[in-house]
Amino acid sequence: MLTLRQIEVVRAIMITGTIAGAAKLLNVSAPGISRLMKHTERTLRLKLFERRHGRYVPTPEAKDIFEQINGVYRKVDDLHSMLARIERGGDVEFKLGSVPSICHVMVPRAIERLRRKHPDLRIDINILKIEEALDYLLLGKGEIVAMSYKLDHPGLDFMPLAMGELLCIVPQNHALAGRTSISAREIVSHELIGIDPTDPYGRIMSEIFQRQGLHYDMAIKARFGTTVCSLVRAGLGIAIIDQFTVAHGSMQGIATIPIEEPTHFQTYMAMKNDKALSLYAETFVKLLREEMNAVVGPRLARSS
Repeated sequence: MLTLRQIEVVRAIMITGTIAGAAKLLNVSAPGISRLMKHTERTLRLKLFERRHGRYVPTPEAKDIFEQINGVYRKVDDLHSMLARIERGGDVEFKLGSVPSICHVMVPRAIERLRRKHPDLRIDINILKIEEALDYLLLGKGEIVAMSYKLDHPGLDFMPLAMGELLCIVPQNHALAGRTSISAREIVSHELIGIDPTDPYGRIMSEIFQRQGLHYDMAIKARFGTTVCSLVRAGLGIAIIDQFTVAHGSMQGIATIPIEEPTHFQTYMAMKNDKALSLYAETFVKLLREEMNAVVGPRLARSS
């Protein structure tokens, strides 16, 4: 029985024709190659090489062995090529979904880093409402979904992503724009543009208002954070938004103000629980978590 090391040495001698050449090819000492070659011939009870004019010439039997060894190396080369193709993401499409609040800024930043690691990877991104995420995963339309809260479902697992908080947003030229914080009581004294109270983020703020007995009225409601930001920029009022939607100054024409009351929320990555994540999904989750944690404010970091 030949070991992989013996196969490697036999092939190196056949390619180079000398012990010294084989040693250089394998980056080892020549005496070590010579000893291993003699041991191999004793083990096989077969002469593999004859020395002629300072070179090692394979015997007819060794030539047959060499053909088999080359076949092994061709298979190894094929394996290396396949591994390199996997590393680059070749011939693969990675499908993921995200709720709008995470997809607007955070997902593109993570995708840019993912493509640097796997430059040939094809990516299909779907912006989903929360109620659409279940079918997307259960019907196998995509591998993972970034979500603003988790659901109870026997077929899904939820992996924590990052803790975030809500912010008050006002037009850039608003009287409140220079404030370092604002209370719920102050917020309701202004014209308020609202996210739907049944939305996970909208529910957090509406519960704060209710606990404090604060009456609030929203003449304008909007489902998605980017629409809310545009309404605020147009001077139609102030609003509450999650910090990920407005991260890295993505929304021009508005100012953000921390809210004095706790408004923490946990985000999650959802996936089917009967299937292992791909290399690309695992890497993306890691990168997305890093991007989201990078925008978490010091106040939230201290409290978590």
